[in-house]
Amino acid sequence: MDATLRIKLSLMMFLQFFIKGAWFVTVGTFLIKNLQATGTQVGLTFMAQSIGAILPPFLIGLLADRYVAAQRLLCVLHIIGGILLWCAGSTAVFGSFYVLILFYMMAYMPTMALINTIAFRQMSNPDKEFPPIRVFGTAGWVVAGLIIGYTAWEQHGQLPYTFKMAAIASFILAFLALFLPATPPLKKDSSVSLGETLGLDALRLLKDRSYLVFFLASVALCIPLAFYYSFTNPFFNEIGIRSAAGIQALGQVSELLFMLLMPLFFIRLGVKYMLGMGMLAWVVRYALFRFGYLDGSEWPLVVGILLHGICFDFFFVTGQIYTNNKAGDRFKNAAQGLITLATYGVGMMMGSVLAGFVVDANATQDGFHRWDSIWIVPSLIAGMVLVVFLFLFKSGKKNINLSSK
Repeated sequence: MDATLRIKLSLMMFLQFFIKGAWFVTVGTFLIKNLQATGTQVGLTFMAQSIGAILPPFLIGLLADRYVAAQRLLCVLHIIGGILLWCAGSTAVFGSFYVLILFYMMAYMPTMALINTIAFRQMSNPDKEFPPIRVFGTAGWVVAGLIIGYTAWEQHGQLPYTFKMAAIASFILAFLALFLPATPPLKKDSSVSLGETLGLDALRLLKDRSYLVFFLASVALCIPLAFYYSFTNPFFNEIGIRSAAGIQALGQVSELLFMLLMPLFFIRLGVKYMLGMGMLAWVVRYALFRFGYLDGSEWPLVVGILLHGICFDFFFVTGQIYTNNKAGDRFKNAAQGLITLATYGVGMMMGSVLAGFVVDANATQDGFHRWDSIWIVPSLIAGMVLVVFLFLFKSGKKNINLSSK
């Protein structure tokens, strides 16, 4: 790949994930401290991501497939997103904030697919060319967290700046999109059925018992996942952890490390126990959060953050590879869309609602929370999912082909 093109695509990935990392990690703390939001309202805010992951990506994907160049759609959506983020950081009323973030997520979530479309269309060998470019996305998330930690916006009540920072990055990415390689719509085969166009053909994967077990486990595991995204940052700030966003960025560093180690674990463990280790890591993570809170120690919290590589890579990345192998060439895109809809759409939506309810139920009169009672809930849910999964899932090592990653 041409060096200039590689730089453009890498910068696109960096900015895409920098934008989300700049405000998403600390939004719970912003809502509680700046807008005096309840736990339920925090959960509803994170549910906006799930709503944005359901219908808009399909509609934008349809436009990119048939009518409008992907880089032009990316430009327009990030201009809209930048305006919405800037306004969200300027509001002091939860109702107005929620409407802005809901529409923002409807604009942002489709761009996740668009950046992949733009990148993949420029590659002759995506298996080798994509990972070194995609890694800049994780780097963008880490840099955003480190900036927030360094500036101490959390401690100084200046979290509105995170939305302004994200908005500026969104405008920069919109400008960059004007110089990205042309990615026009591909001509569709007239013989393609409506079901295949809508991605419904991927539903046939659910006829396989093991895949159905994995599919349902993925949805269920996103319930404890929602606790992490919604309330880890408010938890850290409430108990006085300095540079909470910076510490949370260590999770993405861990993600990079375990991504490199995954092939070695695949050889020794196979898909079933890779997925199982990912689930177990969620159980341990929340147990460590609970222990750190009760003991007053910071090290269990840091270890819990560092488990993110196992939590995310071993379950969600392994699941993407497993889905890729199960689907075959004809239904790969539809199958990935189906599992994304089920997890970030349905699973995260249920988790966001439950997390908000649990946090509110454990609020104290002095404005604090009983975090030991809160963290035991997602730990138990992840544990139950793990037990059921290990008992019912029958697939083994032979189902994974690392060359298809």
